[in-house]
Amino acid sequence: MSAARHRHRHLALVVPAAGSGDDDGELSALERWELYMRGAGRSNRTINETLGVLRRLEKFAGVGVESVRPLDIARFLGRPNLKPNSRAAYYGYIHSFYRWLGQNGGTNAAAQLPRPKASKGVPRPITDEQLQNLLAVRMHHRTRVMILLAAFAGLRVHEIAKIRGEDVDPQARTLRVTGKGNVTAILPLHPLLVEAAETMPRRGWWFPGNARRRGQPIRPRGVADIIGQAMDRAGIPGGTAHRLRHWYGTKLVSDGTDLRTAQTLLRHANLNTTAIYTQVSDARRTEAINRLAAGGARAQHDDGAADGPR
Repeated sequence: MSAARHRHRHLALVVPAAGSGDDDGELSALERWELYMRGAGRSNRTINETLGVLRRLEKFAGVGVESVRPLDIARFLGRPNLKPNSRAAYYGYIHSFYRWLGQNGGTNAAAQLPRPKASKGVPRPITDEQLQNLLAVRMHHRTRVMILLAAFAGLRVHEIAKIRGEDVDPQARTLRVTGKGNVTAILPLHPLLVEAAETMPRRGWWFPGNARRRGQPIRPRGVADIIGQAMDRAGIPGGTAHRLRHWYGTKLVSDGTDLRTAQTLLRHANLNTTAIYTQVSDARRTEAINRLAAGGARAQHDDGAADGPR
């Protein structure tokens, strides 16, 4: 075989860059980006969220992603109804895509875009009393198990959705969870969850989808809606499934769990994220001291005790 023919066969195997006129160029930029992400081992959740943001950007700009201008991206991220953390997450998805596009023959429209600041915020856990009221509400058994997984294992809604019977070891009292970044962790089971596990399937999805999702688990949005509706019935204002996870993290820290252990249980990649829960604990301790001081002052006044030397 001639060298020229060998080179020709080699070039035929190369995936064309964005905007090329070869056959594979018929794939859209988003289709090629999806293939790239799957080849890089990104989780289905990350892929779906990334593509969802980019499609919303296309709809907002009125053009395909390859024709989006830097100003379009700035306006998309600058919408006033976008929360700071969502803005930071959207920036990450958009920046990663356009960096890849720029490296593959397209234009990196996000190259000069400044990174927005994410709000660190303070967790907003429900109170112990609210959790008791929630568990006292009449509900389907699977709803109760979802709530227990969020409150007593700290699971996120997408983690709850994908729990299978095979993930639970009743003898070892452990739960296998695959979370953000496809990272798998083995967590100890709270006694309430050990009891609940006995009532759930030993194999297959704990929370299967509806008839349109036969063989698949419920969607994370479905978990969030089910828990949110139960919290509404319990009279919890602003009730969301994630506030149950916040209760879990806050309870760990306030009960004296060291931050490193809390980090592994919450499955935070960064210890600083776990440390935010100490702010809630400190606030509660300050509130307790203030109540104590105020109560003492009122008692002294009511008893008619002398003010003492000034």
